[in-house]
Amino acid sequence: MEAGRAAPIPSLSTHTSWERLFRGRSRAALEDVLPGFLRTRRWFGGKARRIKGAEVRDAVRVPVGRAASFIVLVRVSYTEGDPDTYVLTLGFATGERAGRLLEHERHRVLAHMRLKEGEGVLHEAFADRGFGLALLEAIGKRRVFRGLRGDVVATPGRAFKRLRGPLSDALEPSPLGAEQSNTSLLFGDRLILKLFRRVDVGENPDLELGRFLTERAGFRHVPAVAGALEYRPRRGAAMSIAILQQCVPNQGDAWQFTLDAVDLYFERIQVLSPGRRPPPSPPSGSLLDRARSEIPTEARELIGTYLGEARLLGRRTAELHRALAGDRDDPAFAPEPFTPLDQRALYESMRSLTARGFALLRRRRDALPESAREEAAHLARRRGEVLERFRAILDRKLTARRTRVHGDYHLGQVLRSEGDFVIIDFEGEPAAPLGTRRMKQCPLRDTAAMIRSLHYAAHHGLEARGRLRPEERATLEPWAQHWYLWTAAAFLRGYLDAAADAEFLPRDDQELESLLTVYLLEKAVYELGYELNTRPEWVYLPILGIRQLLEAGG
Repeated sequence: MEAGRAAPIPSLSTHTSWERLFRGRSRAALEDVLPGFLRTRRWFGGKARRIKGAEVRDAVRVPVGRAASFIVLVRVSYTEGDPDTYVLTLGFATGERAGRLLEHERHRVLAHMRLKEGEGVLHEAFADRGFGLALLEAIGKRRVFRGLRGDVVATPGRAFKRLRGPLSDALEPSPLGAEQSNTSLLFGDRLILKLFRRVDVGENPDLELGRFLTERAGFRHVPAVAGALEYRPRRGAAMSIAILQQCVPNQGDAWQFTLDAVDLYFERIQVLSPGRRPPPSPPSGSLLDRARSEIPTEARELIGTYLGEARLLGRRTAELHRALAGDRDDPAFAPEPFTPLDQRALYESMRSLTARGFALLRRRRDALPESAREEAAHLARRRGEVLERFRAILDRKLTARRTRVHGDYHLGQVLRSEGDFVIIDFEGEPAAPLGTRRMKQCPLRDTAAMIRSLHYAAHHGLEARGRLRPEERATLEPWAQHWYLWTAAAFLRGYLDAAADAEFLPRDDQELESLLTVYLLEKAVYELGYELNTRPEWVYLPILGIRQLLEAGG
């Protein structure tokens, strides 16, 4: 649920009816209140931009009993940059129901309204029981909802009947957790309907990859796709607006599972006898060397069973990449070689990312937490070193292949389920255009992203132990790095064992090590910009990661 709204709820008055609100002057009045509401939504990605206007592009009627709600496509334009299209689900409530919304779910209310039907509130309808059940039924029955300029088409997947179960079983809808970049509705313990909030022309990768993995690859370690909602304009290409998936029983995500393991590791460190308290010397050699060597006895004893879990996660990651590269006859999934143009484009994207991240670091350095300022100032002078490392992309013809990948892979995108792992959320980086998210990339980019997530877990787990005296921090930081280096090695070992001889991997170790290093550094530079913009108190993590990667000499 959102925090309390700073501004009062606006009021609208019109002589039209609820069914005709999205036409003529009434629509214009509604468009005036949309920017203020959008800015309160966690899923709205334009908070840092100045909104020029919000235009209702279409309103699609969804019958709910004797009444109706609407799926509304809103085009948001800005004073600078390209516009975005967002999906809202709007309903109108009167009487006691309006009062309950105002008292208990005020964050869902867009406006007080006076319509022909009477006084009430205009509200987000996705969490309404009747609306959710109407969408679930529509998917099962392949219904089409007519709009002003296009239709919403509901289609079941091959697994729908199996996952839905008997129609006599009531699946009560309930909102799932806090909103992130999307909004989800849980149906009993069987299905989840995820509404994509920011949409674009084309099939959303979450739906595209999910269907492929479910119906063609038979990959079991993802939620099965049970259906979808698509908006099909009468002119132009369709766009995905929702995906219905299997609800996977789980014990939480791998991020929390890993933080618990890190905490247990530090508990073991704290009870070491004085004779064993000095931190271990950093292991020699590269990450690839460590992945192919035996883990030291001390590391196995202190890290414990998580080394096996990291190796299993590496195996599941490789199996995912094999599945995504397994159809050579489908142009959307067939592996492709790197061309010189691909390599140049990749380098240029890394150079642009570095320029943006380091410029932001210089601008915001003085506003950072005091503990991070000195390191930030030191890193700001090393931009040239970062760019020189990225030039490795251009040094040789790459033998690795480009395939479809997860695209936003980290511990939070993996569920811990019955002693195993299930990989979720294949949308890719939410801020990137849909076309960019559907591009083929080197699978090692996912692999590096997960290794960076293990680095985050190790050092964030240290911070989570509360205030540490300087001497305690000096003692424990090398132990955090020790945990990271060996769990990353175990993850990579599992990955390489399961991906052995896959055509998407480089043909020799020199290229493999070079690409891993470049992608690790690229991810850390991306994290630098992300943390500066959203969580300055976390910026020490990518700063530390970049410094360690540069000092490791690749």
